[in-house]
Amino acid sequence: MPSYRVTLAVGLLHPGADPESVLPAAVAAGRERTTVEAYDVGVVRGEARITVRFLADGDEAAHAVARAVEAGVRTLAAASDRRLTRRWGARWYPA
Repeated sequence: MPSYRVTLAVGLLHPGADPESVLPAAVAAGRERTTVEAYDVGVVRGEARITVRFLADGDEAAHAVARAVEAGVRTLAAASDRRLTRRWGARWYPA
């Protein structure tokens, strides 16, 4: 089963949202649909970014998981720039 990762930019939090709950919400949304292999939050060019790596049967299923992860983040914060990539060997390619 191929490995995919979705990366999202996280913007302003909704009023009353806990910043530490954004990544767990993203991961939980992914886990509702598939196996989540890894997850991380980082800062890229001054912008918070969440990455969730997961397994999917193909690109169509992976896009559905990526949309779910984004929806999980959007319950707590603004999200943008969703990028989905598929692992092929040691490299990541757009899915």
